[in-house]
Amino acid sequence: MAVVGITGYIETPRGLKKIKTLFAKNLDESVIRRFYKRYRGKDHFKAFNKYSKDENWKKNQEKVIPVLKKKASVVRILAHPVMRDIAHVGKIKAPLIEIQINGGTVDQKVEWAVQHLEKPIRVHDVLNTGEFVDVIGVTKGHGYEGVTARYGVRKLPRKTHKGLRKVGCIGGWHPERVRWTIARAGQNGYHHRTELNKRVYRIGKSAREVTDNATTEADVTQKNITPLGGFPHYGCVTNDYVMVKGCTVGIRKRTLILRQSLFASTLQGEQAQINLKFIDTSSKYGHGRFQTAEEKNKFYGKRKAKRETKVLKKDLHKVRIAEGTK
Repeated sequence: MAVVGITGYIETPRGLKKIKTLFAKNLDESVIRRFYKRYRGKDHFKAFNKYSKDENWKKNQEKVIPVLKKKASVVRILAHPVMRDIAHVGKIKAPLIEIQINGGTVDQKVEWAVQHLEKPIRVHDVLNTGEFVDVIGVTKGHGYEGVTARYGVRKLPRKTHKGLRKVGCIGGWHPERVRWTIARAGQNGYHHRTELNKRVYRIGKSAREVTDNATTEADVTQKNITPLGGFPHYGCVTNDYVMVKGCTVGIRKRTLILRQSLFASTLQGEQAQINLKFIDTSSKYGHGRFQTAEEKNKFYGKRKAKRETKVLKKDLHKVRIAEGTK
């Protein structure tokens, strides 16, 4: 993720109140899109145009930073994913998020944030292997559904009047209203959810830096984390990746937030150590059995297109005539 801003909050009797926000001097186009409903290109936008000029930005910096150091009790950075690195996801508008800085004094927090403006923060700078994280996201949407699908209500017997996938009784005569505890039809799925204590099994480096980011001590095969044919409905993983135990909410390509776990895990000592022995990189589109493309080619041989072209009989006859032989 790239850091593009600093913001500070002050504690009040009514909760946190925002003081000031300092954005970076040079903002990526994907961030500027976030401030527009209909973005028409660089030539038309006005957001941060005057702000990003040298004189204006320095004046703003000299004004905001002392206020944050003096008044702020909570300091957070504004960050976003580098969208050009995940172009295959099909999104060009960067999602902005506030990330709180913990540890040290307020002055140290502000100075750290200023130093990291317009700089990337990678996964291994925040998380470690074997840690527990909470995964925040939005679940898969199912649209408007009835009570049987939404709550698992038992179906009514056969020959029921006007349908059987219903609730038989939605309440007594009194109270004269339908209580919130009664199962009713409505939106199913597409809910904001937080899953607690997901174990981090591995934090791998980018495929641009290393080609063997899926090898282990027990399996020394030189292979990439992307399986043969790519991940279904996603594609290839070229950036740093996090391997988490279990499933996560939502569909492919949906944005997830990982945070350090709020509740301590019961696993301690040797049980908390991770020792991965094998990572399966065979094709996930079918019953794949080959770990790498080289292994597959070695078993099946070269493809027809890659074989040496054979000389046809007609061509051979023409060559013999040209050489003067029968």
